[in-house]
Amino acid sequence: MKIICAVKFVPDVDSVVNIVGTATGDPETIRTGRHPRMILNPDDACSLAFALQVKAGNPGCSVEVVSAGPLSVRPHMEDLLRLPVDRATLISGRFFDEGNSSGRHNSSVTGDLLAGYIADRPYDCLLTGTQTLDGGSASVPVQLAEALGLDQMLGIIRVDPHRFDTRRAVFEVADDTRITTYEMVMPCVLSLTRESGYKLPYVKLTDMRRDVSDDLTVITAEELGFSEGEEGRTGSFTRVMNIYPKTYDEKDRHIVQNDEAGITEVFDFLKAEGFL
Repeated sequence: MKIICAVKFVPDVDSVVNIVGTATGDPETIRTGRHPRMILNPDDACSLAFALQVKAGNPGCSVEVVSAGPLSVRPHMEDLLRLPVDRATLISGRFFDEGNSSGRHNSSVTGDLLAGYIADRPYDCLLTGTQTLDGGSASVPVQLAEALGLDQMLGIIRVDPHRFDTRRAVFEVADDTRITTYEMVMPCVLSLTRESGYKLPYVKLTDMRRDVSDDLTVITAEELGFSEGEEGRTGSFTRVMNIYPKTYDEKDRHIVQNDEAGITEVFDFLKAEGFL
């Protein structure tokens, strides 16, 4: 089985005071006072973790990681090669250079770039995250699937490992009211969320200092047949208006005993809140 994971590296919101984005095509302003630390997008990390879980149970499985972004994320891509990843490719070039706003935040172009590369690769399934910390539109997975002519599903919280093979995938999607089980024919695009809980394995001690610089493939948009004009064309009309660290209000804790009075209090609370 061959799995390709499309991933993105995003600013760590815990290290960012505020990010304000303007309309598509305009430069973004990062109000941090320092360059934010980049991390693997949490939803994408879950999709890669699931792929490596499948590989761990099936030695014949291969996992490839592909990302579209600036050359500054190269060290992060190399870190992924220190995991049991078979191949990693970074699509970069002038389109992603700092200060070049010709196509930034254009998810349509990102989807086309990824599709242009993946179309020539062998695969049975494409895995992505659902949303990114620096966008949240969940549009790239949909546009990637459209460009490749594949079925796609967002918001996956669990994939049945016993019913995931080269023929079909069975998985669960959660919404506000229910969890629904779906079955989809391969090849397809499955987009996981961080609520799936899949965790990346730790890097082996012997691999931490392994030189993998020659193992990473870096290609440009031009090599995929995209001209500079195409990179800057009007595409998805999405923009980032504001990104900020999520804060949580401290809640008062109320502990009840495991007795009749405690059970009654919990029951009355659930009923008052509309859960019963």
